Amino acid sequence: MNWDDVTDTNQFGTHEFLDFMELLGAEAYVSGNVGSMSPRDMQLWLEYMTADNDSTLAKQRRSNGRAKPWTIKYFGIGNETWGCGGNMRPEFAADVNARYSAFVKAPKSMAMIRVASGASVQGGGDYEAFTEAMMKNPGETEALSFHYYAMPMGRPKSEATGFSESDWSDVLDLARQMEPMLSRVEAIMDKHDPQRKMPLFVDEWGTWYKLDRNALAGEHHFQQNSLRDAMVAALTLNIFHRHTDRVKMANIAQMVNVLQAMILTDKERMILTPTYHVFDMYQPFMGATPFPAAVAGPDYVNGARKMPMVDMSAARARDGKLYVAIVNTDPRQPARVETNLTGTATGRVLTAPAIDTINSFEQPNAVRPQPFAGRLENGRLTFLVPAKSVVVVNVE
Repeated sequence: MNWDDVTDTNQFGTHEFLDFMELLGAEAYVSGNVGSMSPRDMQLWLEYMTADNDSTLAKQRRSNGRAKPWTIKYFGIGNETWGCGGNMRPEFAADVNARYSAFVKAPKSMAMIRVASGASVQGGGDYEAFTEAMMKNPGETEALSFHYYAMPMGRPKSEATGFSESDWSDVLDLARQMEPMLSRVEAIMDKHDPQRKMPLFVDEWGTWYKLDRNALAGEHHFQQNSLRDAMVAALTLNIFHRHTDRVKMANIAQMVNVLQAMILTDKERMILTPTYHVFDMYQPFMGATPFPAAVAGPDYVNGARKMPMVDMSAARARDGKLYVAIVNTDPRQPARVETNLTGTATGRVLTAPAIDTINSFEQPNAVRPQPFAGRLENGRLTFLVPAKSVVVVNVE
C-alpha cells in the first residue's frame, strides 16, 4: 500500500538479496518491519538467515539451497516508525524498539549491530523529541538512524530536469541543512552518550523530486539525475566528513532507478549518473582521517538564498596521501581557491554545460569526470575551480 498498489512478486527475496550483497562484496543491512512482524517472527527470520546449527530453520535454509549462514552485519528494528512505519509517538516508538531489540539476536561471533529507527525532519513530528526518547530508552540497540531528504516541506517539489537557477539554489540550500540538523541530533546524543559509543547512521538521504515526466507505468519513484544531484552528493559527503566522530554510516537513497540513484537501467541497458561519478571520485575518503578545512570567501547568492561559494573537505587516506575535495556552488562564476598547501595536486573535476545536464541512454557520457590539476602561485597551491563543479585532487 505504501507503493501505490504496485504488485511486488517477492521474486527478489531473502536469498536473492543476501546473495547479491555477497556478489557486491557489501555488508548486508536488513530491516525488520515492527508494524507487521511479531518479535518472535522477526527472530525466526534472523535465525533462518544466520543459524549454523541443526535448528529447524537452519535445516530449512539448507534445503532451500543455502548451506552456510549469511552474515548480517546490520539489522534495523523497524523503519521510520514516526511515519509510514507506524505513526508512533516518540516514547511509544522507543518502547517498541526496546521490546523488539530484546529478542532479535544473531550468533555472538557475527557481532551484528541492531539499529534503532531514529528521527527525520520530514516525519511531521519533532525530530529532537524523537531522538531524545530513543537515546533515553535505547533498549539493546547499538546504533541510531536518522533520515533527511533535500526536498521542500509544505511546498511543491522541484522537477528533476528542466529546472531554473532558483530551483538549483533551493535544492543545494536544502542539502546544506543536513549540517545543523546533524549538530542538533548529535548534541542530544552527547547528553546521553558523552563518550560517543553509539554511532549515528544517516541511512536515508538524497534528493526527492516530482514524479518524472518520462517515468513508465509503475515506476512511481523513478528519477532522472543531473549535475545538481552530483553537487548535492558532494556537499552532503563533505558534511558527513565533518561529523565522523558520530556519523559512522551514511546510505544514499537509492542505488538503481529510484530517487537519487547511481545507476539508471532500461532492460539490458545501463548508464552511470552524475551522482555515481561523485561517489567514484570520493572513494579515497573511505576510511580516511578527516582534517579540518576552514574556508573564507564570497557567497553564492540567488534571490533570498545565500550560501558559501566554496565548500571543502580534506583527509589523509588509507594510502597515506592527502586528498582535497572542493565544491563550487555558483553556477555562473569560477572560483579561485588559494590554499596553505604546497606541492603538486592532480585529480578530476566534474561539471557540465548546464545546471540540469543529465546522462541519458542516447548520451551516456554528457556528465563525466575530466582531468584536473592545481598550480603553484607564490609557493602555495591554487585551484581554478569551474562554475558548478566538484573537484577531488591528491596533494603530494
